[in-house]
Amino acid sequence: MSMVERVESLKVKHRTLEALLRHETQRPLPDPAIVTRLKREKLRIKDEIARIALA
Repeated sequence: MSMVERVESLKVKHRTLEALLRHETQRPLPDPAIVTRLKREKLRIKDEIARIALA
């Protein structure tokens, strides 16, 4: 997998996590554990994209 393909794959995952996070936070009683997990995963992916961009 090329770097460009990897970054695109990560961006798709990031958007998917954003949608899941938005859905969870709009529920009447959002689960804080799920919200925290989704936020951490989004941040991990964002950091990985940034590392690749600097390489």
